[in-house]
Amino acid sequence: MQSKIQNLKSKIVPPPLKPGDLLQVIAPSGALREFEAFQKGVEIWRSRGYRVELYPEIEDKWGYLAGKDEHRRDRLTTAWKERECRGILCARGGFGSTRILENWSWEMEGMRKQGKQGKQGKKELTDNYFFPPHPPHPSYSSLPTPKWLIGFSDITALLWSLYTVGISGVHAPVLTTLASEPDWSIQRLFDLVEGRPLAPLKGCGWGGGVITGILLPGNLTVATHLLGTPMLPDMDGVILALEDVTEAPYRIDRMLTQWRMSGALSKVRGIALGSFSRCEPPPNVPSFSVEEVLRDRLGDLGIPIVSNLPFGHEAPNAALPVGVPVHLDADNGILSIF
Repeated sequence: MQSKIQNLKSKIVPPPLKPGDLLQVIAPSGALREFEAFQKGVEIWRSRGYRVELYPEIEDKWGYLAGKDEHRRDRLTTAWKERECRGILCARGGFGSTRILENWSWEMEGMRKQGKQGKQGKKELTDNYFFPPHPPHPSYSSLPTPKWLIGFSDITALLWSLYTVGISGVHAPVLTTLASEPDWSIQRLFDLVEGRPLAPLKGCGWGGGVITGILLPGNLTVATHLLGTPMLPDMDGVILALEDVTEAPYRIDRMLTQWRMSGALSKVRGIALGSFSRCEPPPNVPSFSVEEVLRDRLGDLGIPIVSNLPFGHEAPNAALPVGVPVHLDADNGILSIF
């Protein structure tokens, strides 16, 4: 099993957060509407000892978006480049993150990297960022470190885009949904970003054995709209973790059929399904249930699948790291994070 893990593509995991770290809030997608829930989410982070910084235009609106594309893009870029900032908290989902990714890329130059001695005794950069307890080389101490990006739903586009350049993010509640999470789910998020082990998640196994792969969680609708774009990660060795909300069964069918016909599922090692909330068929219309659609469109792929895992749009939305090795036990319905 260890050899299988070593053969997987590893991603850069940012250094663990600690109380006192600076976190910046951005609204890269839909306009902020849930102000009370948003403030509660901010206070949860602050109550854990973090410095949470909001920019004055957080309530900007441009149609259904949280400001014009260039403004939302600038806020993401500023937070990403800010040396003191250790994490980026997304205010809410909705729609809009894909718009700011157009003609934009994550700036990687100058990010702090772990080095090794070359043949001439010079410091050579590797593909791995510093991760405590390894101390940074003095010559790189002034360079910024990679930082956590935290969100879900429409933030899937940002998380997957960041994954394509080799950095792990966190598929987890946004600020407007965090306060509605059960205590264990909130604690799981802090365990993840602060470097503590995560408990396995239990769902319903469809059979197919145990597989090891790289976890890639996201919203099905947003992920489907990345097909055919540079923001779609390489699916080789991936365990795809999908969820969705308020999509009728025929829409779920249509999206999964597009995944099948695109060939994107051919490299996937396994699938972990979260909640598909409020995905009932329209009243008085002949339909399959969403469960029947999932079975029909995924059950014949010949790969391990686990459904009904506790992540998605309606609590609990268990935090999941992006781009890390996991075990998927489709016989017992368990997803385990290394």
